[in-house]
Amino acid sequence: MMQAMSLSMPIRHPCPPGACDCEREQLLETPGGDQRILLLTKAEEKRLLERLENVASLAELERLQQRMHEQLGIRVEVAPGFNEVRSMRGIAIEVTAFPGLCRKTRQAIPAAIRRGLEQRPEFAYALLDAQGLFRDL
Repeated sequence: MMQAMSLSMPIRHPCPPGACDCEREQLLETPGGDQRILLLTKAEEKRLLERLENVASLAELERLQQRMHEQLGIRVEVAPGFNEVRSMRGIAIEVTAFPGLCRKTRQAIPAAIRRGLEQRPEFAYALLDAQGLFRDL
């Protein structure tokens, strides 16, 4: 876990007051707090979202999920929803909230993954198959 930020590393600018619930300032004031998420600047977030939108396989998405957790502390769960999966909207994509993670980012990550699923339905089928949906077919 990263304990202290290097001053040479750019960190994310604060959200406008009242616009977000990210608790960025509290995170900066907490000694020994995990501040990795602050390394996700607006430019880096844009690159991450483009990468998520353009994943080519389930394995690549899983690697990205692992890297987001290792480098930024972001946990993303992608799985079929509890009800029937009739469209890409039936796939549950959840980003765990934690201090420093912007509300807009928590919404943008699932949206980017969903766009990628819509562009490549075979990727969604692989996700469903990994959960055992097509096992008996």
